[in-house]
Amino acid sequence: MTSPTRDEVLAVLARVTLPQGGDLVSRDLVRALVIDAGAVRFVIEAETPDEAKALEPVQAQAEAALKALPGVERVAIAMTAHGPAAKAPARQAPQGDPQGEPPSLKIGRHPTAGPSEVPGVKRIIAVGSGKGGVGKSTVSANLAIALAREGWKVGLVDADIYGPSQPRMMGVTKKPASPDGKTIIPPVAHGIRVISIGMMLPEDQALIWRGPMLMGALQQLMTQVAWGDLDVLVIDMPPGTGDVQMTLCQKFPVTGAIVVSTPQDVALLDARRALNAFEVLKTPVLGLVENMSTFICPNCGHEEHIFGEGGVTREAEKMGLPVLAQLPLSIEVRLSGDGGLPVAATDSPAAESYRAMARQLIAQLA
Repeated sequence: MTSPTRDEVLAVLARVTLPQGGDLVSRDLVRALVIDAGAVRFVIEAETPDEAKALEPVQAQAEAALKALPGVERVAIAMTAHGPAAKAPARQAPQGDPQGEPPSLKIGRHPTAGPSEVPGVKRIIAVGSGKGGVGKSTVSANLAIALAREGWKVGLVDADIYGPSQPRMMGVTKKPASPDGKTIIPPVAHGIRVISIGMMLPEDQALIWRGPMLMGALQQLMTQVAWGDLDVLVIDMPPGTGDVQMTLCQKFPVTGAIVVSTPQDVALLDARRALNAFEVLKTPVLGLVENMSTFICPNCGHEEHIFGEGGVTREAEKMGLPVLAQLPLSIEVRLSGDGGLPVAATDSPAAESYRAMARQLIAQLA
């Protein structure tokens, strides 16, 4: 049985009406539509989180309607929104409440002395970058999911304390539980145990912390979380070469690091600093990832090297390191991350680069 055409899928979605009038197609809410081998995937892009919540019944109707379409075997619909969510009153859960937030769990205390172990974790991979904006968090989330889909037990730590993005990217909305005010039970998303400081604070609240509080928070996210037995713990690092990088590499047995960069010369300058920092900290570098390596126009198919060409490959060859992946600039990847369904969790062709990277790392580490 052949897959339906794009026009056939859009015709079905045009019959899914919205509470405020119109339909998914006429209101232009469908993004990143992919039809491949019986699978239909797309993102519903609402204006606000409140509107996205109101559209949840529409999402269910669209999924049911598409599954009834001949040739459709699987449907994956992600929901994302442009604007910020309305502020909700903070709930104070008492210590020992297993279902509530952990207000009694003080995050950001001063670090403890000496090296630390992460019980049950076999390997730790740090994903870093010399500068922000190169897609390090996107790579971290999708790599973690790709490793899990290859059969490994995986955890993900959002160590970007000042700019946590993994709760949004992984689609985690619940705060972690803490039954005793000491141990954190991490939420599970896409088969991965995830923890982030962003799960414990309002989304728009800034953290104004000095270095010791940052280092203490990282130690807590690593050692006070009930990880269980993991094959690998992926750490989404903050950009640069500061306190968090030093704490992680000096206090924990980091198996290796991955450095993400775009081909742009300015990004490569900072990537070299990140590579040098890992060398100084005696942390092996497993390889480089060239993100946003190229852009292919979805309308005409023209390929453009927006940020330059081959810079990361030349840098890797110079240092004798492998290039783990060359990832294109893709609207599907961006919308999937914004919608809480990273592309690596789908069967999209865009996920294959992450699966290939995961297989390469497993062969390298196993």
